[in-house]
Amino acid sequence: MEHQVITADERRLHVVELGVPEGWPVLVHNGTPGSRLLYEPLVRLAERQRIRMISYDRPGYGGSDRDPGRSVARCTHDVRAIAEALRIERLAVWGISGGGPHALACAALLPDLVPAVAVLASPAPWGAEGLDYFAGMGLENVEDLALTQKDRTAARAKHEQDRLESLAATPETIYTTFQTLLSPVDRDALTPALAQYLFEVIQLGLAPGADGWWDDDVAFIEPWGCELDQTRTPVLLLHGRQDRFVPFAHGEWLARHIPGVEARLFDDDGHLTLIERHLEGVREWLLERLD
Repeated sequence: MEHQVITADERRLHVVELGVPEGWPVLVHNGTPGSRLLYEPLVRLAERQRIRMISYDRPGYGGSDRDPGRSVARCTHDVRAIAEALRIERLAVWGISGGGPHALACAALLPDLVPAVAVLASPAPWGAEGLDYFAGMGLENVEDLALTQKDRTAARAKHEQDRLESLAATPETIYTTFQTLLSPVDRDALTPALAQYLFEVIQLGLAPGADGWWDDDVAFIEPWGCELDQTRTPVLLLHGRQDRFVPFAHGEWLARHIPGVEARLFDDDGHLTLIERHLEGVREWLLERLD
């Protein structure tokens, strides 16, 4: 089921519901660049776990209007608007990769609505004390974020060019696109089915333009708009030591700075393997706190 949700400032958000309509509501923040599209095996898992899966295009992606200059924390206004439109009083939240900071903002700022949050392979805040942000990160991500920090005009032009290349790509070229980001365990996890999904989620998200991608990347290197050390909502954090998309040190930093966090740090996982190996347990953890 798909919806157009109108926010308080009259923006449109494209929202999708899958899984079990009468099930436990769980909202997903997908990665960057991305969209509302959900990986089919995870939808089937949601049906078995009796979860009402909710996903949406962040502003500027897919069918959602742009929210220029948005911070990471601005997503909490959109999550509240979605919950109100769908008549949901409490919902769990999880986010992966670029969706991780948005999930953490929900943990910090929506304690009345969100009783539990899980984050998988999330980046830490830009400029985090004691963190070498780029150490262990694949060249593709280093180049994008470093250029965004150094030269916004050039970085914006690169996002536009990268978008065109992404739209001209095929599922098979995902392996080349992610060349320096794929550790051996993630390369093994990138099956044709997962490559097809990543291709489709990016194509859908970037179809209207590069605004969503650009606004995500700028938001990551600006102040997030929430204080993680003030978080009181239970948070489950997962990170793999073999991750080159978002290096393991980011997960370690977050584990030290989120009060009461339950950190599961895996030596043998990367970025993509967290979805394949651990999502069932993540959802069980969330459902225990929704009950």
